[in-house]
Amino acid sequence: LVYRRLQEYIRQEYQNSDLPLYSIDDDFVNGFEIFLRVDKKVGHNATAKMMQKLKTATDYAKSHGMIQEDPFYDKKITFEDVDIPYLTLEELQTIMEKSIQNDRLRRVRDIFVFSCFTGLAYSDTYYLTEEHLYKANDGKIWIKKPRQKTKVVADIPLLEVPLQILDKYRGQQTGGRLLPVCSNQKVNQYLKELATVCGINKELTYHVARYTFATSLTLLHDVPMASIAKMLGHTNIRQTQHYAKATNVLLSRSMQNLSEQLNLHMEIK
Repeated sequence: LVYRRLQEYIRQEYQNSDLPLYSIDDDFVNGFEIFLRVDKKVGHNATAKMMQKLKTATDYAKSHGMIQEDPFYDKKITFEDVDIPYLTLEELQTIMEKSIQNDRLRRVRDIFVFSCFTGLAYSDTYYLTEEHLYKANDGKIWIKKPRQKTKVVADIPLLEVPLQILDKYRGQQTGGRLLPVCSNQKVNQYLKELATVCGINKELTYHVARYTFATSLTLLHDVPMASIAKMLGHTNIRQTQHYAKATNVLLSRSMQNLSEQLNLHMEIK
């Protein structure tokens, strides 16, 4: 996508199909960012990701002597915090118990619920195969899978719900895949429909499942942050804290526990 956008920008701004690498300077970089934001109406974070990929390419070019100056020398790439919602257990249960006659919607519901109980991202769910499952010494089935995005291994013990979903669809997919996952665009489109059907007043996307796992399924049930990080395939706790949100429920429970531990019975006079 970045390559295509660069081609469009060069054609529009320079009336050419290509440019020599040495002509990429700070004017080119600033112009490309404006082109993305204004002409293509690309959002802030999506623009930042594209600029980041362009910077990776120019950094490589500079380190190998292909260009002399760093076109990003005075440019900072920043990301805005995005408040992605998560489902409460009550909302998740509503989705799980909803009687859905439409096969397409029911399949999307099932894989979404699967990720709510495992924390797997869309691409990791899509490429999940039998080789990623293993039985531990205690007889429990685990997922052990390098994440598609980072290659960091996620270790996830499977609860009863995801095991049932795996059994439901096992052997029905091509290429050894375990679950009937359609394209990311269609999944997110169907999830909006699912939210309406279930009366969930939140913008439902597949990424919500990962936040739901990190917060409602684990953090709010006293799973240690380090364990959540291992299941999500994170290499540091700061990444995990972005997903596992300290809700008012958790804060209230923590203060209640503190009160009980202190066991203070004081009368202010």
